[in-house]
Amino acid sequence: MSRTMRLKPNELVTAWPDGPARDAIGEVARVFAGNLRQAIGSRSIRSAAETCGMNHATLIGILEGRAWPDMETIAKLERGLDAALWPGHTPRL
Repeated sequence: MSRTMRLKPNELVTAWPDGPARDAIGEVARVFAGNLRQAIGSRSIRSAAETCGMNHATLIGILEGRAWPDMETIAKLERGLDAALWPGHTPRL
């Protein structure tokens, strides 16, 4: 079975990562990337990636909105950076 094609996060946000998103899912990705950027702080991308047990290219892809992080990646990032990165539930308007 083939995988359904979907837009990348940065394709859902007019001016990645500063927004605004065209839809709610893009907004979650944009806020997640902002939270990640803030949690990394002054560390280098390579240092943060190493702390989280992942390749720096994965981290760059998420920050640039070229990749959707999976649940394992999110867990590694949150544990490695000791930060809550997921924006949480936003009720529908």
